[in-house]
Amino acid sequence: MRQMPRRAKTPGWLTAAREANRPGTDWLARALGRSGAVHPSELEATLAAGRVRVDGKVTTKPFTPVTEGSKVTVDGKPVPLERQSRVLMLHKPAGVLAQGSGRDKRLTVVDVLGPLLDEAQQRYAWHAVGRLDVDTTGLLLFTNDERTVARVTSPESHLPKRYLATVHPKASEAMLQPLRDGVLLDDGPARPAVAKVRAPGVVELTITEGRNHQVKRMLAAVGLPVLKLHREAVGGIELDVEEGAMRELSAEEVKTKL
Repeated sequence: MRQMPRRAKTPGWLTAAREANRPGTDWLARALGRSGAVHPSELEATLAAGRVRVDGKVTTKPFTPVTEGSKVTVDGKPVPLERQSRVLMLHKPAGVLAQGSGRDKRLTVVDVLGPLLDEAQQRYAWHAVGRLDVDTTGLLLFTNDERTVARVTSPESHLPKRYLATVHPKASEAMLQPLRDGVLLDDGPARPAVAKVRAPGVVELTITEGRNHQVKRMLAAVGLPVLKLHREAVGGIELDVEEGAMRELSAEEVKTKL
């Protein structure tokens, strides 16, 4: 009788990752990075050394499932797992990459942000909330909570993002009307935007989406190629620090303006 081939065993890390994706459950490494209990650069070594316990048992696996009710300790010290969303505001300079590869030696936003963090802030794993093109300046947010990233960047949230674009001086209110109606782009119609001429050759555009190069493509579609682009607001958060500077938002700002 012909034997049926054995089903390949699911890797332990994959089983754990699937378990951690259940509602109310997270994986250990992500929870530790969010809590600030372990410096991100030391997380792997801390786990490997057996310094982390979950419900009293040593664990070295980063995908170990945990919930807010789990008792996690590092070197015997309790780690709070309640989600506390912290958010940083960075004024991104021009010429800085949103991210880079090992072969690209240009500055990235992480390079700019790192020296600005105090000792406590350095212990968190910070995630950029969206991105800005290398030549775009202005407001870029970072958070320790991946759910904040998802909420702020999701098109379903309709969170407004306000930009200032330097274009040709011929820009007029009439030229911007298609943007208010919902201009057609190569990947489908854009949502109606708030658009106005703020000064000669300067257009203010507020969108509630975040498609690739969307602002540049929208303005190009009405005959106004972008020469410079600056983001000055996300939700109710307005950029209020100098170029290259950073500050942490208050808990009230995070709760009511994002």
